[in-house]
Amino acid sequence: MDLKAIMFLQLLRLIALCDARPSWDQAVDNENTESLAEESITETILRMNNESTEYLVEGDLVFPRARTALKCLNKKYSCLWPKSYSGNVDIPYTIVDKYTNDEKQMIVGAIREIEARTCIRFMPRTTQKSYISFEPRFGCSSHLGFMGYKQVVSLQRFGCVQTGIIQHEVLHALGFYHEHTRSDRDQYIRIHWENIHKYQKYNFRKQDTNNLNTPYDYSSIMHYGRTAFGIHEAVTLTPIPDSSVEIGQRREISDLDVVRINRLYKCFNYEM
Repeated sequence: MDLKAIMFLQLLRLIALCDARPSWDQAVDNENTESLAEESITETILRMNNESTEYLVEGDLVFPRARTALKCLNKKYSCLWPKSYSGNVDIPYTIVDKYTNDEKQMIVGAIREIEARTCIRFMPRTTQKSYISFEPRFGCSSHLGFMGYKQVVSLQRFGCVQTGIIQHEVLHALGFYHEHTRSDRDQYIRIHWENIHKYQKYNFRKQDTNNLNTPYDYSSIMHYGRTAFGIHEAVTLTPIPDSSVEIGQRREISDLDVVRINRLYKCFNYEM
């Protein structure tokens, strides 16, 4: 075999090796995907919200700036979205064009899963004054309950646009606190106060919640994970009496989440 033929074969081998090797961007994307898959919903939300300029309560609840917007915090049932004549709860929404088509489909798919099991109905906004606007602002956050005007659900790209987090923030917009701050939590979860920075302890205050005659739900999409606000990722939440119970799942709303939505909004035609 002459020299030209040998060089030609070596060139073909090099081309084949280059085609088989994943690009740097693909490698980075795969690494990020694997990293996100290992995070709890808490870790992702708190990481994405780090250095946010919003005043956030419990990590992702946007505290209203106007005094008149405190009604949801001070008066029961004042922050529920109104029912329509059909008996459903119609919630107009918009998704800004800064998202890709795939991201828009992810958001719509997540809220359709809530629709499928409750009387909540999400509809594209036309001229309604009160509506949810999905926007890729800084971090993952939402207001608590019905505000009576445009309210932003922030889902920052490359982190917050995933089913569990979308549903988590939408449930805040429906009026739900985090599960681990409900009024009876001390019977079911231990708070390791010693592992929480003194300026973060307010995030674990119990709320005067209406628990809707439902059991404590470790599997709720609204439950934070074990190391939420922990100093150097120390454990801050431990289930009791069985410390091995999983908390902080990131997949989708739980069965009890569905029950609570239907009870809070009196969705009588849906199985409780």
